[in-house]
Amino acid sequence: MRLIYFTLLLFIVTNMQAQTLASKQLTFERVKKAYNEKWTGLRTDLVAKKIGHSPFMIINAYKAEGKLEIWLKNGSDKVYQLFKTYDFCEHSGTLGPKVIEGDGQTPEGFYYINVFNPMSNFHLSLGINYPNSVDNFRTGKDRKTGGDIYIHGSCVTVGCIPLTDEKIKEVYLLAMFSSDLKSKKVPVNIYPFKMTDQNMKKYSAEFPTQVTFWKSLQPVFLAFEQNKTQPNVNEVKGEYLLK
Repeated sequence: MRLIYFTLLLFIVTNMQAQTLASKQLTFERVKKAYNEKWTGLRTDLVAKKIGHSPFMIINAYKAEGKLEIWLKNGSDKVYQLFKTYDFCEHSGTLGPKVIEGDGQTPEGFYYINVFNPMSNFHLSLGINYPNSVDNFRTGKDRKTGGDIYIHGSCVTVGCIPLTDEKIKEVYLLAMFSSDLKSKKVPVNIYPFKMTDQNMKKYSAEFPTQVTFWKSLQPVFLAFEQNKTQPNVNEVKGEYLLK
């Protein structure tokens, strides 16, 4: 009985926190306009897939394919389901992780949303926690990793993921209603490509210097493809290790 009560209480508190984040964001003109334009349609799609108002959310992005996937699940569900896929509007750099400030590269690795910017220069933007410890290790002590990596509107980029203003409205709202940053984290997994064995062979021949690093990403990709749950990943000396 106590366990049921605690679970219910946690559910209520989590949803109150998510509502607090949403209510604050909705005081901004761009967010309110996005809500008025997009939320009814999104709610219809959520209901059609039997997804509740404040689901858990994962973002998977694939640089070579130029695709950003939104995966959602209810708190009571065991696995995520694909909700929507958005095309990148523009690309920056080549395949391979971001190494140093100004290299124009889009990061590769496992991050989470840490910023909601309702007054972005690129309409609306969701910041990710780049650099993490893997990125810092790769860059080294005497060089700058760079920062300010966002999923954003508009159609220009020097390392971010632009989706256009219309698409970022939807992604921003879904993230806003899914999570309060103080209690939950929306994972953002950025892969160089869909990391099947066939693609690994193809792109490893073209980018041989990235193979070692990519081999630390592939097990996480494969685990998600198989289980449709967010894998637990350790960051160890410039590589990712699947727990």
